[in-house]
Amino acid sequence: MKHILVGTDRVGSNSKRIAVLVQEIYKSLGEDVELIELQDVMKGLAASAQYGNVTNPELKIATEKIEKSDGLIIVCPEYNGSMPGALKYFIDHWRYPEAFDSRPVCLIGLGGMFGGLRPVEHLQQVFGYRNAYIFPQRVFLMNVWNLLKKSDVNPEGRLQDPLLLGLMQKQAQDFRTFVDALKVAKLHASTKSI
Repeated sequence: MKHILVGTDRVGSNSKRIAVLVQEIYKSLGEDVELIELQDVMKGLAASAQYGNVTNPELKIATEKIEKSDGLIIVCPEYNGSMPGALKYFIDHWRYPEAFDSRPVCLIGLGGMFGGLRPVEHLQQVFGYRNAYIFPQRVFLMNVWNLLKKSDVNPEGRLQDPLLLGLMQKQAQDFRTFVDALKVAKLHASTKSI
């Protein structure tokens, strides 16, 4: 199963709205995907020791899902020129090498003028350092609040831009192929003994 990580703990976030859309895209391709919501995980972060010594139940469940994930899709907003601190702090609780080594990771950034480019680049550094397989085809959603703005023609505030929807669909299709190829080559985290 693949997991989509909502990269912020903000209530009512645009990241969650995009993550739900990404989940719909993967499900339309016949993929089994589940959201991991940082908002839920944060309840366990404050009370748990970091760096792989996880005792809090909510946090333990989330980190175990990461370690068993076929592929990790991270939907990350830009906060102050980087990823949200809550996301980085959550990542600091993951065990190495189990959660990272040979794990396929796909990235979607969202934000203002640069569409979350900076947090995605920072995530690439973190996952590259920890020997994950970073899928090179990234998607950036610029001025996301305008893309998701509710209006008379878009009362639900869903992403409707055909170019961006096409990029997200192609990313999902190609990430599936990427993950399958890693498994066939026995390079995927599930096929390697750590």
